[in-house]
Amino acid sequence: MNTSVDHGDRSLRQAQGPAALAEPIEASDTGGHRDDPRGADSHGDVSLDARELAAELAGGEDRASDPDVAAYAMRLGDDALILAQNLCGWVARAPELEEDVALGNIALDLLGHARSLLRYAGSYDGRSEDDLAYWRDERDFRSGWLFELPNGDFAHTIARQLLASSYFLELYRELSASTDPVLSAVAAKAEKEVDYHRDHAVQWTLRLAGGTEESRRRFLVALDDTWPYLDELFRDDPLHDRLEGVAVRPSTLRGRVDEVLAAVLSEEDVPVPTVPGSSAGGRQGRHHPAFGPLLAEMQVLARRHPGATW
Repeated sequence: MNTSVDHGDRSLRQAQGPAALAEPIEASDTGGHRDDPRGADSHGDVSLDARELAAELAGGEDRASDPDVAAYAMRLGDDALILAQNLCGWVARAPELEEDVALGNIALDLLGHARSLLRYAGSYDGRSEDDLAYWRDERDFRSGWLFELPNGDFAHTIARQLLASSYFLELYRELSASTDPVLSAVAAKAEKEVDYHRDHAVQWTLRLAGGTEESRRRFLVALDDTWPYLDELFRDDPLHDRLEGVAVRPSTLRGRVDEVLAAVLSEEDVPVPTVPGSSAGGRQGRHHPAFGPLLAEMQVLARRHPGATW
């Protein structure tokens, strides 16, 4: 397999110093996320005209007819949704204006993937994408821990993006050949966008690892901190056995992802981490400690204004 990656302008490898690794401001506590949807709204009625997803984004009028297909689409949608929510934390806080725009655009791409996948998942039992995003509790989400990790400093965000986008790209390349037409269509569209996401992460990886002593130190720490959570994404489970030809068996992706990551890291003599894999259980509803506060922040508006349409 050809693992070469186009890194674009090599001038990006000149790091901007420690300022480019600024810590993001911690999000304030927004309270719990188990508000009663029937509670009174002290702000009065809030309603806007409902907007429908474009057919291309929503996957047309197809409905999931199998609970396993719905469950698979939901876990993929959760991965994209939670990573998008995390990346939104960098808006107006990124080390450069251009990077502020780039991370925001990546988050919007991921949100589009999440909407398509969650809409399809919810079509099985009549729930909307908003129902799944805003009205499930923590234990009902199936996102992997890698996507739930706090942003940390900029180096941690880039390390997480490098691993996540490398995984997503191989996943969507394979999923585009799914026998399920909706999953195939969503994957084909997402693949093109995730290709850019990975290139962006690769360029910043080289910039940080090949920049100042401080930027390299921070990136090496970040890579060691995030690497254990990659393992969870490649675990097969009975759901994949039941969806042969529809879903992608995660274990088949590990070799290609590892090969690409090793090739990228070798360009700046960054050793591949040898830390053991995490025992994370996001696919079973057991989440990272940071997930609860993140979810509360994401859901607070919908739960404080139940019934509002946007």
